[in-house]
Amino acid sequence: MAVNSGVDNGASAYLSTTNGLSSSLLDLLVADEIVPGTDPSYQICKIIYSYHPLGAKMAESPIGMAQSQERDISIPGAPEDDLKLAFRNEWDKTGVIGADVIIYNLMKTSRIYGIASLVAGVKDFPTNEPLPWDRLHEADMYYNIIDPLNSAGSLVLNQDPNAPDFQKPTYLKVASKDYHPSRAVIMMNEQPIYIQWSNSAFGFVGRSVYQRALFPLKSFVQSMITDDAVTQKAAILVAKLKSPGSIIDSVTRAFYQFKRQSIKGAKTGNVLSIGTDENIESIDLKNIRDAAEFARENILKNIATSANMPASMLNQETLAEGFGEGSEDAKQIARYIDRLRIEMGPAYQFMDDIVMRRAWNADYYKTIQRRYPGQYGKVPYETAFYQWKNAFKATWPNLLKEPDSELVKVDDIIMKAAIGTVEVLAPMLDPSNKATLAVWLADVMNDRKMMFSSPLLLDEEAIAQYVPPEPEKEPEVPPEAYET
Repeated sequence: MAVNSGVDNGASAYLSTTNGLSSSLLDLLVADEIVPGTDPSYQICKIIYSYHPLGAKMAESPIGMAQSQERDISIPGAPEDDLKLAFRNEWDKTGVIGADVIIYNLMKTSRIYGIASLVAGVKDFPTNEPLPWDRLHEADMYYNIIDPLNSAGSLVLNQDPNAPDFQKPTYLKVASKDYHPSRAVIMMNEQPIYIQWSNSAFGFVGRSVYQRALFPLKSFVQSMITDDAVTQKAAILVAKLKSPGSIIDSVTRAFYQFKRQSIKGAKTGNVLSIGTDENIESIDLKNIRDAAEFARENILKNIATSANMPASMLNQETLAEGFGEGSEDAKQIARYIDRLRIEMGPAYQFMDDIVMRRAWNADYYKTIQRRYPGQYGKVPYETAFYQWKNAFKATWPNLLKEPDSELVKVDDIIMKAAIGTVEVLAPMLDPSNKATLAVWLADVMNDRKMMFSSPLLLDEEAIAQYVPPEPEKEPEVPPEAYET
């Protein structure tokens, strides 16, 4: 380290330090070799994610927003509450960190480099054999995220347009170990382009989210340097002092140096004396503001456009009306997240199959048989499991949530339509169908949880057998009773 110090014979002492430290991000992104269209390498993508202020946000924020809501799970025709509870308990403890975090890491890695793989392993079990599904609940399982450096060579993808595996990942090999297709799910960020090599992924595969945005990401670093320079200059005070004359002795020099030090050390509450012809003011940086803000805003828009993301997700701007009001920005973000959820589907399907087999195992099924003997007492485990598995459905809720006031209005319209249907059909139906209609109306009411907090339960059989009492006839009065 070198230290330089001295006095400028008319200014305050200065001290500067330099050392041998360097910044990988600055070295790469300020390089003149990076121009529009430069293809980022594996190492550049890693550095951007690790150090660039927008690196992690571009890779992670869309996934976090997509997973901000839990999926709505339904298993019709089954003991739904019991199965959902067992499934969610196993889902949350899968791989110790939970299945949501595992999928999050898979999608994040694929966005950073262009491709990533999730492998499910069983301790002391060969990786090239299928998972032991019948013993999965007893297995000591682990889940690893494989980045393209570890899978390089096995995920290049076939470029023969006549081949069945044309541009499709067919096998995974990591450190000389083959993985059975049932043990892995491969996720690409965007689809491969014919004979288009991705440096960051070591294959003809997807592309990093930074690929198109590399040059504006470099410009963003330049804007940070500008911010730092403005911050350093903002506290400068310019003192316009009267010249002491052509002949300056040591006493005069010491006086003016003392005066500058007094200006530098002045604080709120101090009294500072200067001459009538002298002036003190801060450096004028107001002309920089418009240009700097304009450039920074355009850089963020360019990055968002390059990454095919809504600009508001990068700008961290508060939506004018929020998601509940359905503003245009909110709708744009919701459409983007809906598409991302579709892309995440294979990863969720992969984890769903494993979690279902571990949660609804043969031992758990004995509990279900004891709890529901009439329905499952004589049903084999495999039969019941595949019935549940085939009926399993998980859907994402709408990211745009309507306010409660609007939901109540919708429920009111639905209830009026249901009541009108009952009033029209009831006079034309026999007692059995009238009972079915009454139970249907009760189900419609029970679905309106914003209006009715307690469910309405009706006995369909009792309603069908019910005979309303006939009204008593008034006694007949003989005509002579009216005679006077």
